[in-house]
Amino acid sequence: MQADVVVLVSGDGDFDLLAQKIREVHGKRVEVYGVPKLTANSLIQAASQFIPIEGDLLLG
Repeated sequence: MQADVVVLVSGDGDFDLLAQKIREVHGKRVEVYGVPKLTANSLIQAASQFIPIEGDLLLG
């Protein structure tokens, strides 16, 4: 894998295994951007870093 950081913009917990494998097998950072109330805790835990999307970044 030729990336230093993988960025995932999702709250779907189905991506937690992917994030974990990218970190453990490929030794890459995984940054997850998501709305805190809508992001699965398992995905937050699997990420190297969780960046909340809130405030001005949200519509409406």
